[in-house]
Amino acid sequence: MSQTTIDYYFAPQSPWSYLGHQRFWDIARAHNARIRVLPVDLGGKVFPVSGGLPLAKRAPQRQAYRLAELRRFSTWLGAPLNLEPKHFPVNGDDAARLIIAVDMKDGEEAAMRLALHVMRAVWAEERNIGDEATLAQLLAEADLPAARIEQAHSQAVQERYEADTQRAIDAGVFGAPSYVIEGEIFWGQDRLDFVERRLTR
Repeated sequence: MSQTTIDYYFAPQSPWSYLGHQRFWDIARAHNARIRVLPVDLGGKVFPVSGGLPLAKRAPQRQAYRLAELRRFSTWLGAPLNLEPKHFPVNGDDAARLIIAVDMKDGEEAAMRLALHVMRAVWAEERNIGDEATLAQLLAEADLPAARIEQAHSQAVQERYEADTQRAIDAGVFGAPSYVIEGEIFWGQDRLDFVERRLTR
């Protein structure tokens, strides 16, 4: 039986990616599915072509409901989350490139581990992932080589980031997290039950 591959599109600064990350990882492991780790430029590239709006430009009703939903899911999942963290909004590009560098050098498991550290830093630890010193600390906490910081600035990593973002657009992705299995999109961590059913099928 062939191994299923899941394209995992996410933004390191996304609270919904954070809330779903560990659960998604556990589901993929339980079903022996391979994860293609694909951090993308959500606000800069995906939103402009898919109709998405940055948080500050959304209607007040939508912003208020977002906070209510974050609170609900944080409680239900037992995941600590600061609703309005000190370092948010934050540019996630450097963190995304670092995750890609780790994926290219150390593989999927290491990239998933670092992504969890990065997301937790924003939403549970009041840390600034836009700061390179913070990213270096997160690398160390994830037991990964310090050299990845420099490698994250390489042309190869930048090209991969741009290609993965375009891959998301071509796949019809418009938000994060999105899980794509054989062309079928599951948008949002609240769709993970359907991801699991798809893997079971």
